[in-house]
Amino acid sequence: MADSRPALAIDIGGTKLAAGLVEPAGRVLTWLQVPTPAGLDAEQLWRTLDALIGQVLERAEVAPDALVGCGCGSGGPMDWPAGLVSPLNIPAWRRFPLRTRLAERLGGLPVRVHNDAICMVAAEHWRGAGRGRRNVLGMVVSTGVGGGLVLDDRLVEGASGNAGHIGHVVVDPDTGPDCACGGRGCLEAIARGPALVQWAQAEGWRPDQRDATAKDLAGDGALGHPIAIAAMSRAGRALGIAIASATCLCDLEVVSVGGGLSQAGPLLFDPLEESLRVHARLGFARNVTVVPAALGQNAGLVGAAALILAADRYWAGD
Repeated sequence: MADSRPALAIDIGGTKLAAGLVEPAGRVLTWLQVPTPAGLDAEQLWRTLDALIGQVLERAEVAPDALVGCGCGSGGPMDWPAGLVSPLNIPAWRRFPLRTRLAERLGGLPVRVHNDAICMVAAEHWRGAGRGRRNVLGMVVSTGVGGGLVLDDRLVEGASGNAGHIGHVVVDPDTGPDCACGGRGCLEAIARGPALVQWAQAEGWRPDQRDATAKDLAGDGALGHPIAIAAMSRAGRALGIAIASATCLCDLEVVSVGGGLSQAGPLLFDPLEESLRVHARLGFARNVTVVPAALGQNAGLVGAAALILAADRYWAGD
């Protein structure tokens, strides 16, 4: 008899922390999120996540022993499958033992931790835009830029569990900005939300507004602000170049793009598509389809749950 218990799903990113309960078919039953706090040390940040988990369980009136397990997606890189996380955009956590701490918090419940973008591709392949396709790239474009790969219907882990890190494909080695990874001209250094805001402000868009966000930038672009439009085009072009390279390497069918910046719509996707078609010239590469993530902002939670609920395809760490 199939296990009907829900999974606890957690999504940890540079912008927000989210947690929810997901049923075996992949439907999110309930969820909560809070902004990722800045300026905290490792233990203070853990306590923020701990409190969020408690609020979700309390809202659902569920005890940990009524869950089948816990899946968690976190920004990378990380030591996998041990779940020692060092998110580039969360400096408080360096080799933080997230998997161990979650298992302790949940009374020994099975816990699996993977890269948040890998969780996103698992979600889109399992229940979203890549359903029924065998070769899918999932991307998260938000505070950072991450990715995950499903090839031949299986999640690709790579040598260290970090396969799919498309955010650190180099798209502008000569004049591109420095990246937090130590490289230069990485996709993430150009297309992540805070980098776009910084570039736009240097060009004269809201130059004195310290709390300006990529959402503000996209909103102004939709209203026709030329610098905001140029910033979104800059991100779209860089994404198109990286996707063309990944498609030629992996023979992809679908690329699903999620994360906060993906909500910009045609402002991002039109220049992305134009750039992709310029650079993906081989016959097989021209067949790739790029779409917004079908599961929207819940993709991270659904994918984290897939580490538990569909482990035969999306987890090979135990």
